[in-house]
Amino acid sequence: MLIRPAELEAIRRGDIDLAFRRWDRPRVKVGTRLRTAVGLVEVTGVDQVAVSALRADDARRCGAASLTALKGALSARAELPVFRVELRFAGADPREALREAVPDAEEIAAIGAWLDRLDTSSAIGAWTRQTLRLIDANAEVRAPELAAEVGRETAEFKRDVRKLKERGLTESLAIGYRLSPRGEAVLDAEDGPRSREPRRVGTPLPRTIGAPATAALRAADLHTLESVATWSRGDLAALRGVGPIALDRLAAALAERGLGFAVS
Repeated sequence: MLIRPAELEAIRRGDIDLAFRRWDRPRVKVGTRLRTAVGLVEVTGVDQVAVSALRADDARRCGAASLTALKGALSARAELPVFRVELRFAGADPREALREAVPDAEEIAAIGAWLDRLDTSSAIGAWTRQTLRLIDANAEVRAPELAAEVGRETAEFKRDVRKLKERGLTESLAIGYRLSPRGEAVLDAEDGPRSREPRRVGTPLPRTIGAPATAALRAADLHTLESVATWSRGDLAALRGVGPIALDRLAAALAERGLGFAVS
């Protein structure tokens, strides 16, 4: 179930707790927990409804501007039924804590065996360590560029990186990836420790602000929310690629941590 970044932020804040979709059949079920850019979103209800039964409160709860706007959004694919999906924010993605958990020797051996099984079952042969090394040497580089470097299709490359992410070995950034402390420990156990740039101290930029805004902030040497907080909204808006939507999402992320834009 795809949910737009603005809707995810609103779900996290508690401003939205409904979504409406035209599906041929229910695509989620009660209890499903969706991993999203803002954390876990849980499905608490799924019901088929008639468009004629929708009310203004439904529009408000799903973030639509009005009941008319909601019905207009559902006018496409009118041959399919409408499903009312109840949602709630269910907290941080548990993989966040897993990424920080540096494994001991026994766990590293178990992870290594799991990587071996992935390599053995893959049609392209051994790819796991190659991918970990590639990300380690190219943090914050876009997936298409990484995939091209090893001669792979982007979609397949991203699918495999997600497998590594499930075990807490990598983390997705607003643009690109990096190894987690857990992933670094696994790779160092195989290759020996390597010299790395120190990890930036602070909260990473939200993935919901979009690639253009992320690239503009990075170019200005703003890589964390704490560094963004040293700039005023007006100065940030002057950066090409940082538009009103990105600024609003930055403001919301800052507010979560008791921060705000600098006063100009």
